[in-house]
Amino acid sequence: MARALWKGAISFGLVHIPVELHKAVESHDLDLTMLDKRDFSPIGFKRYNKGSGKEVTWDNIVKGYEYSDGEYVVLSDEDLRLANPKATQTIDIMAFVDADSVPLTYYETPYYLSPGRGGDKVYALLRQTLQKAGRIAIATVVIRTRQHLCALVAVGDGIIMNTLRYATEIRSVEDLKLPGDAGITDKELKMALSLVEDMSEKWNPKEYHDTYREDVLKLVEKKVKAGQTHTLTEPTGEAPVPKASNVVDLVALLKQSLGSKGRRASAEETDEEEESAPAPRARRSSAGGASKTRSGTSSSSAKRSSASKPAAKRSTATKTATTRRKAA
Repeated sequence: MARALWKGAISFGLVHIPVELHKAVESHDLDLTMLDKRDFSPIGFKRYNKGSGKEVTWDNIVKGYEYSDGEYVVLSDEDLRLANPKATQTIDIMAFVDADSVPLTYYETPYYLSPGRGGDKVYALLRQTLQKAGRIAIATVVIRTRQHLCALVAVGDGIIMNTLRYATEIRSVEDLKLPGDAGITDKELKMALSLVEDMSEKWNPKEYHDTYREDVLKLVEKKVKAGQTHTLTEPTGEAPVPKASNVVDLVALLKQSLGSKGRRASAEETDEEEESAPAPRARRSSAGGASKTRSGTSSSSAKRSSASKPAAKRSTATKTATTRRKAA
């Protein structure tokens, strides 16, 4: 595990649980570099003094709060810690609530919490308490220069701290034009439920990945192979957005969706059957099968030939009898 982002303790009543904070997620965004379009050289940024215009190194940079126009109070990391030592070193549990009572819009960034030195037993106690109670803990913590609201959630053998947004950060939906019942019929709802049931499966996060990122990397490879690394593709205009019809046959669309889902499932089953089909036999076996087929064919021909012989004899006998009658 990488170096801890933060070290402190969870305050749980009179119990203090030493913990370390670690990143739980990492970004895989495309790393695009800004270039000068005239010669395609990378663009760089410099930290400079706005008064003198000269570049400033990191060693000479401090932080300050502008309390008046052009006037600053310098604040060091120690000043920020001493502003509230407890808040900067403690995850202070305020309450325990049902997990379902916190809307998804409040969840922000997850972090792993691991026990600090000597904190294994009290860490396990909090984890098992949350699991048995079926609750999550709502707490506050200061990370860098901001106090965060957060939720402590017991997951497996660990505890995840997920930062939460404050209520003042959540926008209201009152300004959105959201439909009410919209006249949905029972038949439409039943068809939609059938589609949901048909598409339901177990959650497997490994099945999903950023296909757009892969498409862009394929485009990069294609341009490199074609020698078009410095070719700027001009915009061709946005594709027209299809206009929504005022009258939509939802039942027909849902039936079509169910049918396409069924065809995809059938195609997948066919592919699986083809993959599981036995491999062709060796050439020797095939030759044996062919000789058996030829001998079978010869045998059948012989049988047909034998069956035609009595018919030929009867035909000859009939001709002889006719000749005798004419002679008489």
